[in-house]
Amino acid sequence: MNTKSKPLTKEEIENFGKELEIIRTEILSKVGQEDADHIRKVQATYRYNEIMGRLLIHFSMDPITFALGTSMLGISKILNNMEIGHNVMHGQYDWMNDPEFNSNTFEWDIVSDSSQWKFYHNYMHHTYTNVVGKDHDYGYHFTRLSEEQEWKPVHLFQSIANFFLAFNFEWGVGGHGYKVEYLEKPKKQRTKKTLQDYKEVYNKKIEIQLFKDYIGFPLLGGLMAPKIFLGNLLANTMRNLWTYSIIFCGHFTENAETFTPKDIENETKAEWYLRQLKGSSNLEGSKLFYLMSGHLSHQIEHHMFPDIPAARYEEIAPRLKALCEDYGQHYNNGSFVKQFASVWKRIFAFSLPDPYAEKVMAA
Repeated sequence: MNTKSKPLTKEEIENFGKELEIIRTEILSKVGQEDADHIRKVQATYRYNEIMGRLLIHFSMDPITFALGTSMLGISKILNNMEIGHNVMHGQYDWMNDPEFNSNTFEWDIVSDSSQWKFYHNYMHHTYTNVVGKDHDYGYHFTRLSEEQEWKPVHLFQSIANFFLAFNFEWGVGGHGYKVEYLEKPKKQRTKKTLQDYKEVYNKKIEIQLFKDYIGFPLLGGLMAPKIFLGNLLANTMRNLWTYSIIFCGHFTENAETFTPKDIENETKAEWYLRQLKGSSNLEGSKLFYLMSGHLSHQIEHHMFPDIPAARYEEIAPRLKALCEDYGQHYNNGSFVKQFASVWKRIFAFSLPDPYAEKVMAA
């Protein structure tokens, strides 16, 4: 794949890695009360929005109040998934020794089970970022995004399929995720029983989520049940569209590079850092945008330092950008509109056989 970065010697790559370790050490030395206050404030905001959202949906007598309640519930779900769930389950706040923010005990408000997510995302995706065939989050076994992935006629429809995936993103992620640990097992251990065990964990989480939003809360509303059902459905859809958009911009933009298993043989930590840089892409925006994206607006910094509290990425970004300029490395950054458009260009391009995909990508 074409790269916008200058080729580096082994020595330059190792020096690049050493400078990143210095940044990591300095930032980690600052982590403390300010970070604990931040995540507790976000947690309080999430709970306030959920309570107010559900009350407004329940007691709304007009479309405006209903829309306001639905929006507040949707915002609470976004905060729960992005700034709280994603970051807490990366272990960014384990040092607080608070069970509410511990990666071992946290469970979030989507159909993907947290233990399965921590394997296929925290371990597989962050270890093998953009390595085709090893990073199961690269296209989610669903979308072809690189010439390293074999083209099949079904890919002709992936633009349409992705349109529907965006509305149902939590189901796509959860459905793909429960199989990953099974697929990573030696072939002799891949039995129907093993796969069924993983599926039962996923099914249990589905039951909890469906009961809460589509049976439990609606039943509390009595005759208002259909309205509450609809409000919860719209809030979940709002969260799905947002998370799809942010997450797809993280690794599937036009200039995000891919790798093969051979590329990472005997990979050093410094080379791993460089791969995280080349395989990730950032989004520019306001502080509110960064918060609502769970700071995955700074996907590059997140991939280099996944265990550092995400609100610190904005502080790291200028230093990393300057380091990239010193080493002639492309820092993949752009507005949400620009990056999201390039994601869809890539989705469309690789829906076609390689000769046509190359022409679209080159346009």
